[in-house]
Amino acid sequence: MLWRIIKRIIYAFFTLLISASITFYLVYNIPGNVIDVMAAQLSESMGIPFEEAKKIALSYYIGYDPNKPLLERYIDYLANLLRGNLGYSILLKVSVNEVVVQALPWTLFVLSTSLLVSFAIGVMLGLIIAWRRRTVLEPVVTAYASFTDAMPDFVTAMLLYMFLAVRLGWFPMKGAYDEKLTPGLYPAFIFSVLYHATLPILAYVIEHIGFWALLMKGSAASVLEEDFVKAAEARGLPERRLLTAYVGRVAILPVAVMLAIQLGVMLGGSTIIETVFNYPGMGYFFTYATTNLDYGLMQGLFFVIIAGIIIANLIVEIIYPFIDPRARREAAR
Repeated sequence: MLWRIIKRIIYAFFTLLISASITFYLVYNIPGNVIDVMAAQLSESMGIPFEEAKKIALSYYIGYDPNKPLLERYIDYLANLLRGNLGYSILLKVSVNEVVVQALPWTLFVLSTSLLVSFAIGVMLGLIIAWRRRTVLEPVVTAYASFTDAMPDFVTAMLLYMFLAVRLGWFPMKGAYDEKLTPGLYPAFIFSVLYHATLPILAYVIEHIGFWALLMKGSAASVLEEDFVKAAEARGLPERRLLTAYVGRVAILPVAVMLAIQLGVMLGGSTIIETVFNYPGMGYFFTYATTNLDYGLMQGLFFVIIAGIIIANLIVEIIYPFIDPRARREAAR
């Protein structure tokens, strides 16, 4: 078991290394160049030739010698990552680490809250429609899941934003909290945080309830065919106990381990939803970086998002055998 965990960690490390390398290559081959724009501004303000201004912009804002070979730049990039240095934002004029420290808590707050809410509702619905088949609830939930799966997340976000924030004015149109308030653990600030996060959370919940419902339905349907469930049913146990203690407890195991994977997937897909609601999370700053060709910020945030997905999958692979005995037996073979 220990050797299996070590192998998973080694695979995750090399996956992260390959992802970082691909990110480095892609970012430096994106069309357009914000450095040229900054060099033109420096050239005009300082009265120096454009090429000299470009060298200043590269060395000061990017942090490397423009005459260095690409391989040396790549080695410097990996060395900085190993030291925990994610880079420098050209336009914001701060380190990417500062942006991550500022933005990541808001993204994790919205994602974890919406994930838990959608998981709880979806699991309950999935268990019910698996137990009570051929009722009106099953086709309704299935149709809803198919509809939300086909509809992109940003469409749901834009509809909520237009109707509930813009037209009706029930919710704020930007920010993570009221800027008039001083951050702190007091009721007014906590309410403001929840109020500003309501629409982003609602968008995620609407999009993911169907996913969890169908996943739980499939898992519960297979458990219902097990002998121990049929034996318990033959003994005349109450329906509630059958659902919770027998079917639900076993069926939820493979569904629950998907929480970490979905958190990673949602982290990668947070870009557009946070941008729609002007919510200052990782996705919002990533959109800002790509729109304004801020290479340093783009590269650092992209690495953090990829690392989050890889780590989430690693956690699932490590803990799943401890949660589900069937997977533990499979891993021991």
